[in-house]
Amino acid sequence: MVKKTMVNTSIWFAMAVTSTLYGQQPKENTLGSLWPKVEENYPGIGVKMTAMDAAKLNEQVVKSNMLPQVKAQAQNTYGTYEGSAGAFFSQAGFFNVSGLSVAIDGSSTAANTFGSTIIEWELFSFGKLRKQIEAAGALYDKSVSDKDAYILNLKKTLSERYITLLYNDAKLIWTEKNAERLDDIRKITSGLSASGLRPAADSLLASSSYMQAMGENNKWSGFRAAALIKLLELFGDETLNYTASAERFTNPSAIYQNTENSVGSSHPILDALDKQSEYYTLSGQAKKRASLPTISLLGGYAHRGTGIGPNGTVSGAWKDGFSNMTNNFLAGIGITWNITSLHTTRLKSEQLFKEAESAKLLKTQYKQAMQADLSASQTKIGQQYQQLRKTRLSVRQSEDAYKMYLARYKSGLIGLSELLQIRILLEQAENAHIEASRDYWMLLAYEAELTADFGFLFNNL
Repeated sequence: MVKKTMVNTSIWFAMAVTSTLYGQQPKENTLGSLWPKVEENYPGIGVKMTAMDAAKLNEQVVKSNMLPQVKAQAQNTYGTYEGSAGAFFSQAGFFNVSGLSVAIDGSSTAANTFGSTIIEWELFSFGKLRKQIEAAGALYDKSVSDKDAYILNLKKTLSERYITLLYNDAKLIWTEKNAERLDDIRKITSGLSASGLRPAADSLLASSSYMQAMGENNKWSGFRAAALIKLLELFGDETLNYTASAERFTNPSAIYQNTENSVGSSHPILDALDKQSEYYTLSGQAKKRASLPTISLLGGYAHRGTGIGPNGTVSGAWKDGFSNMTNNFLAGIGITWNITSLHTTRLKSEQLFKEAESAKLLKTQYKQAMQADLSASQTKIGQQYQQLRKTRLSVRQSEDAYKMYLARYKSGLIGLSELLQIRILLEQAENAHIEASRDYWMLLAYEAELTADFGFLFNNL
């Protein structure tokens, strides 16, 4: 009974230690777990978000054109005063003088003070402002679609870089295995040569093959380090644990089941082209209506002072320019029509309509090409998965065969050249399996971009 209690206690203690050690291990990443870090840290997404904010502000600016336009000016001048009597409202950029139609006594120059405020409110513009607002809204919608298309492309970039890292890691492990096998052959051959059972040339050949394998290992070590740097650039972390993904890379745990057979019109790339066409169309309509007249409500108030007194005496003193004050106002309705722009605006609107047509045709072209690519990739993925299964079986059979031939070589039943040839066949089988794995996952990444659905790839790699 005491012995049984001690055994149970030992088992529970071992389970607790194992659980503690497991909890201390670094968290293994999957492709899907990396995306939130990219979405949070990558500056390219911030660029697109800023562009959206700018488009929204532009929409608000265009809407503000429907508000009354208020202009104010103030002047204090000193100069001549020839002119005709009568009140006037000056526009910005013009200056006024104290006008008199007859010669009078006093100074030949006088000071003037003038201030005015004018309100202009477009009452009717034949839909011009409304079309401008709609075009600004379409431009904002296009910026949203551009951001979605960029994020979709960024997901593909992340997937491709992650697959490249796993591919280079698999290649590195493959060269390490080759180097280990050749090192074993080199040691066996060296011992057999030292005992006189094998010629010295076999030892040199085995050593040469081993050094070639080590050189290949150095090459893929550099490739893996470079791929890791490119991947870390997307989310900024300095470490990455991809052990579980490396296992799934050459041995997928789930079969891909495609449920999408067509490219939808809501695909971000197609939607961006659709919004671009809509923006050009609305801009063309707004430009076309810009040639029509504008009816506005006008109002104004002016405050004026001059150095010319009521009796006609002119004072040249600056302070007298604030004397003899007068106030005037106006209210009315005005119509503005830039007749000379009729031809220009018509050509400009036609240009924008052609741009809209071009974007619409480009969307049709993209959709056809993407649909063809989707159908082709679906056919490839099924066959690629079958190839992956066969290359995995080929690797297992080649490994078993190599072990048998290695035993025969140790027994002196076959020569070194035969063993090396068998090893090359095993190396080729392993390499073919790695290449098939890379092609399989790259096809999934490409199809995920076409269907705008990275769920399977993010969850299974």
